Amino acid sequence: MRNSNLVLVESPTKSKTLQKFLGPRFIVEASMGHIRDLPKADIGVDIEHNFTPKYIIPKDKIKRVHQLEKIMSNADTLYLATDPDREGEAIAWHLKELVPQFKQSNIKRVTFHEITPQAVTEAFLHPREIDEDLVNAQQARRVLDRLVGYKLSPLLWKKVKSGLSAGRVQSVAVRLIVEREREIQAFKPVEYWTIEVELKPIPAKALSFKAFVIQLNGKKINITNQEEA
Repeated sequence: MRNSNLVLVESPTKSKTLQKFLGPRFIVEASMGHIRDLPKADIGVDIEHNFTPKYIIPKDKIKRVHQLEKIMSNADTLYLATDPDREGEAIAWHLKELVPQFKQSNIKRVTFHEITPQAVTEAFLHPREIDEDLVNAQQARRVLDRLVGYKLSPLLWKKVKSGLSAGRVQSVAVRLIVEREREIQAFKPVEYWTIEVELKPIPAKALSFKAFVIQLNGKKINITNQEEA
């Protein structure tokens, strides 16, 4: 029996709610989160070829992936209704990669920010294509996590303490803090004076205002001691 309209989401809880909204014309299934990832045994990124990620199906997801492949093979139209953020967009892209036999026109991306009948109906009335920019943003984040973690963490274990980890955000933040601290330590204070005057225009009833002396005989002044001031 063919399921003409198959909807894929991330969590089983959402799938049950959507099934109630969409009715019997749709079959709603959950991917149970990410279905592909970089391998844990090695870095999983081809540094020599444009940092291409090498995806695998984790052991704990193989059974579910086979189930999804079978379900998708009996569908005519595939609706990818994973979360609207970059992780959800990447999951939708990975799910699409499982079914290369589908025509692009038969794969529809639907997103909604609230699970209500109105929001869901509106999303299914206006499907879109997968946002490649969001997918690439997620892939870049994942690749950076792996490059920094697998390259820097072992160095921390060797130089600092075993068990420490280096993240793509915290490592850069620490670098910026260290560089700024070095600038502070290397800073040599220089005495600097300014001349400020309070002026009161005519007529006397007008409000006074402050002015700073910045030039002398048409040249910018740089006062470095009290005598010059």
